[in-house]
Amino acid sequence: MAMVTEIATLEEKYIELCKKHGTVPNTSILSAFFEAEDKKSRNQRCTMNILVDRVMYDDFHPILELCSEINASEVEGIDLSVRSSCSLEDQYVLSLIRSVNQKLRLVDVHDCFGTTFWRDVFSQGLSCEVLNVRSLHFRKLNIAGEFAQLHTLILDSNRVTGFGESCFSAMPNLSFLSMCDTVVSDLWTASAALLKLPSLEVLRFQIWICCSESSTTQLKPQTSTDENMFDESNSRIEADFSGVFEQMDPDLTLEETLSMDDLNAEVFMREKVRKGKMPDQTNDLGDVGLKYISTKASPICSKKHYRIYMINSLPKLKVLDNLAIRKSDRDRATETYSENFEHLPYKRKSKESVVRVLEKRETRSSKWKSQSSYTRSLCAARMGSSAWPLLHSIPSFSRVQDEGRSLSPRQFEYHPLDPSLMVYGTLDGEVVVLNHESGKILRYIPSHGAQSSILGLCWLRTYPSMVIAGSANGSLKLYDIQKASSTLNATTHTASGSDTFDDFDQLTSVHVNSTDKLFLASGYSKDVALYDIGSGTRLQVFANMHQEHINVVKFSNHSPSIFATSSFDKDVKLWDLRQDPSQPCYTASSNKGNVMVCFSPDDRYLLTSAVDNEVRQLLTVDGRLHLNFDIVPTGSSMNYTRSYYMNGNDYIISGSCDESMVRVCCAQTGRRLRDVSLEWNGSEFSMMFVQSLRGDPFRDFNMSVLATYTRPSSVSEIVKVNMLAPRDNIEEQSCGLHCYPSNSMGG
Repeated sequence: MAMVTEIATLEEKYIELCKKHGTVPNTSILSAFFEAEDKKSRNQRCTMNILVDRVMYDDFHPILELCSEINASEVEGIDLSVRSSCSLEDQYVLSLIRSVNQKLRLVDVHDCFGTTFWRDVFSQGLSCEVLNVRSLHFRKLNIAGEFAQLHTLILDSNRVTGFGESCFSAMPNLSFLSMCDTVVSDLWTASAALLKLPSLEVLRFQIWICCSESSTTQLKPQTSTDENMFDESNSRIEADFSGVFEQMDPDLTLEETLSMDDLNAEVFMREKVRKGKMPDQTNDLGDVGLKYISTKASPICSKKHYRIYMINSLPKLKVLDNLAIRKSDRDRATETYSENFEHLPYKRKSKESVVRVLEKRETRSSKWKSQSSYTRSLCAARMGSSAWPLLHSIPSFSRVQDEGRSLSPRQFEYHPLDPSLMVYGTLDGEVVVLNHESGKILRYIPSHGAQSSILGLCWLRTYPSMVIAGSANGSLKLYDIQKASSTLNATTHTASGSDTFDDFDQLTSVHVNSTDKLFLASGYSKDVALYDIGSGTRLQVFANMHQEHINVVKFSNHSPSIFATSSFDKDVKLWDLRQDPSQPCYTASSNKGNVMVCFSPDDRYLLTSAVDNEVRQLLTVDGRLHLNFDIVPTGSSMNYTRSYYMNGNDYIISGSCDESMVRVCCAQTGRRLRDVSLEWNGSEFSMMFVQSLRGDPFRDFNMSVLATYTRPSSVSEIVKVNMLAPRDNIEEQSCGLHCYPSNSMGG
């Protein structure tokens, strides 16, 4: 059996190596030897703490050679810490880490390494037991390498917004994960990523601190800085201290718990539990808000039913945010989850493979009674295979240039008959018809006169080559796209290819009735204008239909005379052209100004969207409330919300201009199926917001979203979302796009 090098001998070899390389021994390394000898003399685990930020370039080669000796020594573990700026370049530090990988125990690193360093670490993996990382420069976390020994991962205070599909795929022993003060916000992708951790028992996205009635903490936190955070704890951490994390006191931060003796920490926690200091967790957290204060909370913690969702989704979890999970919590979580969420589409209870669904259909062994039942089962199987839907932008928007200008969409509509076609109007008043499947532009109509944003678009269904476009300056035109130019070089549109209607000042919306004979226009006024498409004349102006401006007007899908108006006076009104236009059929009121309204495909319901996520479904027949989708508001009076139907009458999609999330809810129960986060790997410094959206009328669980960005000098873009196709692991393309001011105009 090979001889094990003693610590004293190891220290002598280090001094010899320094002489060999003509450098003075590093004092922090000598101190590490001293501490290791001290632990050995007290029969503690013999570990060495190497402070990498105190290693200079002259120290590097002696230490690197020493590492090969350490692997054959009585040193049981190596702790690597970087507490401040590090003089060594990334590749040098990586070499040190790899050289002691087999005895690596704890890695505590600060913001001093670049993305290349972390991509290498996260893709290749480490053999450490504890990893503490602060100030990562990644918005999407994708730790896919092998971390077989890792049981504690601390990612607090990082700007991480979400997870890649392969994240946490090789961490079989991770039992403690802390992501406090991150930017993670999506329940669905977060829980899907965490489900890949088979040993996860303790999870934190926030820290609950117990307070007395005087609002002062019962246990005053010890001062802790990055300088001493792990110094004290390193001498006390045992080989397996995951049990301490399971028993952590809700008053203590991880750093404070680590700084206590293991036995004392466990005894302290058990005493707190015995005295009944754990909060009563009714109504999510019940009266926790009266006794406890949440600190360092990530945005995900503010999601409605966050705790319920996590407890139900992670059945092996024992502690969430420093609060123990009891059997009563699990029972209530199961009940509340089923009342508020759809695990899979169409109330499917359990996941089923796509192959199995197809086999049942081919062998006719299933009890499906209709094509609809089969389609729903197939959709559920596909959606259950991944929580990360496929997102991709239509590339022509940001890449096609016309004399140095980018085409920036402001409004769009799917074609009513051709599944591959879409029309969009630009901020500069152009109208573009394209194949949205290939991204190829088929027709281009330049703007007329002064450039003005296209805010209203509507296809004619009886004449599918015709489209009406309305501009913010009041211009209204009917275009025959078959006569439009097929190139971007066109400067005028032939007279025979378009018809002009009387202007409607400050227009925001146009819509054609079911027979393609009439259309309505509304805008920044209290009036609505009715036009005859055949004669090209304005038939009537209905004055003062609301107390404030009418943002959107919509005809029903089947009755040519029924239409609805939505206004910022908080009212939605239903009208009938066959009756006195001075009196609506009924009026339904919202709590805030209405941004838009639309009919369900079968006209049974009216979907109304008011400012800041007030989304309701009314019965068309009399305006009674059918569903309140109960989406949490942001508190912003400028958060304009838009909602549409998807999959016929089955689901609704809703998005708001101050948020990057699209909510998908069942149109019959109101239960949330999924939130789709509009995120892009390549867009590290820009946020994406929902300007408008439409469900694909031909493809279930497909939609398109008109997105704007915070990045300067970017253009808006249309993003296609396929919830039935998993997102590729390849990084999506960067979206170098501009955020135009979000406003209430149009739908």
